[in-house]
Amino acid sequence: MTDTHIDSAPDLSEAPASATPRATGSAISPEELERLTQEIIGALKSVYDPEIPADIYELGLIYRVDVDDDRNIEVDMTLTAPGCPVAGEMPGWVENAVSSVPGVGNVTVNMVFDPPWDQTRMSDEARVALDMY
Repeated sequence: MTDTHIDSAPDLSEAPASATPRATGSAISPEELERLTQEIIGALKSVYDPEIPADIYELGLIYRVDVDDDRNIEVDMTLTAPGCPVAGEMPGWVENAVSSVPGVGNVTVNMVFDPPWDQTRMSDEARVALDMY
């Protein structure tokens, strides 16, 4: 089985919210992978932290998205702070959003805190929305 990765912030040399699918020998065609990538990103961008006027994707809260050959999705995400008031609810919001993408199988969302989130993970779009430019 080959996994395809859609990284929100693979390293600091790339734009914090860039998404680059990576697959070698995937059973998913490049066209289908591109469609899934764009629709998963769109779904992630529909989820907002209620206290912050920027979506979780642009905030850099999505650390990793894996798409396996059966189109099952695994998401690693974090929070701006471990004590976030919606910590118990947000993974469900992400699971529901990604599950709404046509052709997606099972969706698993993992909450991770390593590495800790910081403002360098935000995209320029999030910085503008938060007046942090």
